[in-house]
Amino acid sequence: MTEQRVTLTPQMLQYDDFDDRGRTRWLPYLMYFHRAQYRSDAVNTDALGFRYSHGPDGQRASVAELPETPVRLFAGSSTAFGIGATGDAATLPSRLWSTHAPAAPWLNFAGRSYNSAQEFLLFSLYRHLLPQVSDIVVFSGLNNLALARLPEEQRGDHGGFFNCGEYYEQMEGLRRNHRGRGSLFGRPEKPAPRAEEPVRPLEERIDSAVDLTARHLENWQALAQGTGARITFVLQPLAGWVREEPAPEEKLLFDELDRRSNFWELYGDIATMEPARRYAYELQLACNKVGVDFLDLNPLLAEAAGPRDWLFVDRAHFTDLGHDLTARLLAEELRLS
Repeated sequence: MTEQRVTLTPQMLQYDDFDDRGRTRWLPYLMYFHRAQYRSDAVNTDALGFRYSHGPDGQRASVAELPETPVRLFAGSSTAFGIGATGDAATLPSRLWSTHAPAAPWLNFAGRSYNSAQEFLLFSLYRHLLPQVSDIVVFSGLNNLALARLPEEQRGDHGGFFNCGEYYEQMEGLRRNHRGRGSLFGRPEKPAPRAEEPVRPLEERIDSAVDLTARHLENWQALAQGTGARITFVLQPLAGWVREEPAPEEKLLFDELDRRSNFWELYGDIATMEPARRYAYELQLACNKVGVDFLDLNPLLAEAAGPRDWLFVDRAHFTDLGHDLTARLLAEELRLS
């Protein structure tokens, strides 16, 4: 039987290839970034690994192929990057540039599977390449909250990151090898078994995610001050944060994904509207303190979308309709032109 994911969202097979773990591009400081000069119908990247964005009249730009004008940056993680879009022209920065806010080019400055620390580091490492920047939209929030459930030894001082368990396992292997070389008999020592750490209460995880987000937004502010760029933090939509009943196509896809994953076991306590409202409230307060504009897009998208509008290819990523509707709401709410 053909999977609903293949039938309804065939572009996701190209994203699977793009995100092939066997071809992960490991980078200093960032841990990982997109494959460079990747080519497909759905997704294409430049020589640095940034995705292309498209503007009016066939224009195209990226961090490695800059326009000769001031630019706007669209930062964040995989939703900002445009996972789910049928092509580069359907992503959020492309829909803003080509249709809803075309006054200046929008660069896709997002990183797949990034947390707020990696989003900021990406900006700090490549800021020197950019021309004048007038607006920065950080379209994020989900990953910090999802990663807050990791054990303390993986969260560290700056928050956990995706696949960090594999990283720490490899580092522990290196430590064992080095200890073994200096031991009496030259044999690596086995690590002592660790007791399983219980998941922290939801309130603690929300506080942790908010604190990290605010800390890194302060860094965005500090680096962007000299440019005069306006920074806005947008809490990204999640299907369960937007509406309780999915559209028909979404239900088919979500049910299929649930049969193949443990989504509800891992993220069920953050995937509904009540924790989303609490999270948004705390993020609003934190953004006010650091002087960054804040927008929760979830209630706006819920109001703008019809009950049968197919917005999501999975619970975090948009269809082309979802991208276009979200871009229009961003342009209106942030008074972009």
